[in-house]
Amino acid sequence: MRVISGKYKGRRLKSLPGKNTRPTTDKVKEALFQIIGPYFNGGIGLDLFAGSGGLGIEVLSRGADRMIFVDKHPKAIQVIHENIKTLNLEEQTEVYRAEAFRALKAASKRGLIFDWIFLDPPYGKISFHELLAKIEEYHFLHEESIVICEHMIEETLPSKFGKLERFKQETYGSLISVSLYRHSN
Repeated sequence: MRVISGKYKGRRLKSLPGKNTRPTTDKVKEALFQIIGPYFNGGIGLDLFAGSGGLGIEVLSRGADRMIFVDKHPKAIQVIHENIKTLNLEEQTEVYRAEAFRALKAASKRGLIFDWIFLDPPYGKISFHELLAKIEEYHFLHEESIVICEHMIEETLPSKFGKLERFKQETYGSLISVSLYRHSN
């Protein structure tokens, strides 16, 4: 696994051992960042099921100011810390070991507003409907914010959810779809 563009382009990242996580492939990352903007001028993101932290680190490499990483697995948290330390990103990151809904509640108490929220939960284990409902309830987004959902092709996500409207859905290979949402007017 590596950073594919930006300040840390080409730098290797540790990945989690075993088959419990599936890092987002370079092909999917490249396509995703062509949609949401190849580079950023600041901003803050949330990587809610961070795994090794690869997506959030890619966002930082491309110019974001801050990234919050959340995962409930201790090994994932360890790998995220190692990857952050390797790239000297400690000042731009926060890492929390927490269950997703508890992390969202904690972030809401801080009044955080995100430019990007990445949702890549274990396939079939967490409801995107519940996640999107909490994101709406806690008012994490401004008009330009984007919510990125990586899911199985056979999992159908709504085209509209509250004030969120899907503006793009792409399929990669025979397993992965990515649905992108932003506020509708």
